[in-house]
Amino acid sequence: MSDVSLPSPPEARTAAVIPAAGRGVRLGPGAPKALRALNGTPMLIHAVRAMAASRAVSLVVVVAPPDGAAEVKTLLDAHALPDRTDFVVVPGGDSRQESVKYGLDALPPGIDIVLVHDAARPLVPVDTVDAVIEAVRDGAPAVVPALPLADTVKEVEPAAVAGEVEPVVATPERARLRAVQTPQGFDRETLLRAHETVTDDVTDDASMVEQLGVRVVVVPGHEEAFKVTRPLDLVLAEAVLARRRLNDGF
Repeated sequence: MSDVSLPSPPEARTAAVIPAAGRGVRLGPGAPKALRALNGTPMLIHAVRAMAASRAVSLVVVVAPPDGAAEVKTLLDAHALPDRTDFVVVPGGDSRQESVKYGLDALPPGIDIVLVHDAARPLVPVDTVDAVIEAVRDGAPAVVPALPLADTVKEVEPAAVAGEVEPVVATPERARLRAVQTPQGFDRETLLRAHETVTDDVTDDASMVEQLGVRVVVVPGHEEAFKVTRPLDLVLAEAVLARRRLNDGF
């Protein structure tokens, strides 16, 4: 029996794509949502740092508003980011789906795993990021972090006019439902195929992969990976950051 060990296979390289081209109208007028300040720092910077906090992520691609790539590049240059991670800014498109595709087009060869992360989820813990990456490395072509629902959910017949009552159609079994978060992780070729094949307007990339008939799996999400959409979410995010500063001693 030979004592010579075979070399280990190269570890899959991971990149994160952050679509940040939306206006975020539900937060009110002003700067695009991703550029709103959270504890004095734009949410986008928090989201970029959250992805770069994972030692597995070697590249972060930020997809900026179509006319704001230079501004976002200046923003990234003005904030301290990990030296071990490369950062690229590309202009986005008219839809989230188009913007993600532009981010995918900017990936260099050698990237095997792609994370797609909402800029509006600035506080996702690194353990969640790593759990998604690990699940893809273990063979899952598509992975989403998600949480069980605390509330009962009703399916309704949407009202034709805003403010009218809406009849309940069904009550889904809560135990089978999950609230999906990001980053969502994918085998690169699977995600590329989804973006080249699916033309329907979808709310997340995992839905596109589902339409290919490819299996999507769930890993535990985290309560701090919530989406900052409304003004009250900003208050909650500030509270989370204040608690982190207290716990970390700075």
